[in-house]
Amino acid sequence: MTTIPDAHLRSPVAALPFWSSLTMVPVIWTGAMLGGWWIAAVPVYAWGLFSLLDMIAGEDARNADPATDDATLGWYRAITLLWGPVQLATLYGLILYVTRTAHLSALEMWGLFFGMGVVSGTIGINYAHELVHRQPRLDRWLGDVLLAMVLYSHFRSEHLLVHHRHVGTPRDPATARYNEGFHRFLPRVVLQSAISAWRAEAAMLARKGLPASHRANPFWRYAALQGAMLALAVLAGGWLGLALFAVQAATAIWQLELVNYVEHYGLSRRKLANGRYEPVRPHHSWNSAKRASNWMLINLQRHSDHHVRPDRPFPLLQTYGETAAPQLPAGYPAMTAMAMVPPLWRRTMNPRVRAWRRRHYPDVTDWAVTSSVQSAGR
Repeated sequence: MTTIPDAHLRSPVAALPFWSSLTMVPVIWTGAMLGGWWIAAVPVYAWGLFSLLDMIAGEDARNADPATDDATLGWYRAITLLWGPVQLATLYGLILYVTRTAHLSALEMWGLFFGMGVVSGTIGINYAHELVHRQPRLDRWLGDVLLAMVLYSHFRSEHLLVHHRHVGTPRDPATARYNEGFHRFLPRVVLQSAISAWRAEAAMLARKGLPASHRANPFWRYAALQGAMLALAVLAGGWLGLALFAVQAATAIWQLELVNYVEHYGLSRRKLANGRYEPVRPHHSWNSAKRASNWMLINLQRHSDHHVRPDRPFPLLQTYGETAAPQLPAGYPAMTAMAMVPPLWRRTMNPRVRAWRRRHYPDVTDWAVTSSVQSAGR
């Protein structure tokens, strides 16, 4: 694998492909103004076009020097900071427009805000994920705003306190079990992630001698931000505006959990003799070096490295070869579409999971007892 020089990272031209998310905005506004089949423009664009671009552009196996100074990454960070105001203006602008126009049917309105949910889920939650991992307060605050726009604020607590700690174990709701279809995974993860996020925050407060109801609990902030987003939807479009807002929020959550499903499907960490789990390694996440979808998703598909170094900004995430990390056969746009068809998903992914088990845990012969790998001789 070649190394990307620091001088290249400083260039706004090098960062420009990661700004491709902004192209979603004119696409969805075109659908709103033209109606008809144009309503489907966003899903076709996000899933279809980027899957096609992945096939054309291939993979990018280059890695930046992980020791690169964050100060050189200003053009990359800028898009994550800019997206919050852009999404806010787009979402509420659409509510204002749609509730005051007569050329869209009820079905077209639903389809348009389904598309908006694809945008706020595919791009917005992904950018929020990047922002809540950063240290500056502005970044984390903007991450909270993006999550509040889809009524999934607890994702911040669940992701940082539960998922990264327990990934690949039965204690992580977001790790999809082997043979668990997405349609079974979705209600489980939505319910369990909210509960585990609350328990994690309550446990942190308890260690400080504080009750779960203390004002330091971020769930108060989550509730206030989500309440503000709902109130804005009513102000912008009345009860219809609130219903359309709910459609995009539900779609965004569905999009997020589709990605969660893909990222760790069937992968488990070894449970050691002392009851703890082995450290997270690159082989505990599915990796993809697909170029175009990594542009759109700001390297989220380099997920193996993200779990090894959660504090690493997205331009510096490393990609791995197949000997170090399991490889997806396609990028997330194609894989999430495949996950919606469980027989096709199992036919594609189960042989890869079994090959992964033979490679990394050849001593384990019985995987039926638990979804986690047991130590030999346990």
